[in-house]
Amino acid sequence: MGGQYRITGDKYPRMRRPRRRGRLVVLTVTSVAVLGVAGWGTVQLVDVFTGGGDPAAAVGTKAACAAEASPSPRPKALPEPGRITVNVLNATTRGGLAKKTADELKKRGFSIGEVGNASKQYDKKVKGTGVLLGPASARDTSLAVLGTQLTGAERRTDTVRKGTEVDLIIGERFTRLTAKADADRALAALTEPKPAPAAKKGC
Repeated sequence: MGGQYRITGDKYPRMRRPRRRGRLVVLTVTSVAVLGVAGWGTVQLVDVFTGGGDPAAAVGTKAACAAEASPSPRPKALPEPGRITVNVLNATTRGGLAKKTADELKKRGFSIGEVGNASKQYDKKVKGTGVLLGPASARDTSLAVLGTQLTGAERRTDTVRKGTEVDLIIGERFTRLTAKADADRALAALTEPKPAPAAKKGC
């Protein structure tokens, strides 16, 4: 340069970006990231409660609500008392109970079969009010209907037993059949469908 140009003074130009602009960029990026995370979380929560827009999930929710709102299925059809043949057997030492009980059951519409004393298997061995005995197929049908007439009677089934007849074996604690009005209400309750459950919120 031949010494023609001389630099005087003690200040020199600094070649770096202003700090303010760098901070602004960092803050902008951070804000966008925070908003993105928050928005994603909100979408996830909405999906949880609405099924995420998935038609299958929506259908499943509607089906569940419909199932809860629909009434319970009707109980199995029960036979009328007149279609049930009852053998009335006395397992106590008190005489005349079998005939008296059979006569009352007949008045209530039941068909009566054998009337007499219980077999050795049960004679003087029934400590409760009585035993209702029948084939396995009668547990929830004929025995259920007959059970409305004698509260507290034990139900038993015999897998070897043939036919459809059922036995009412009178026990030591027997005094009389259930009052007719109470027996009629119990019988009606067997044939009534259960009330539908209340629908959940959101259905």
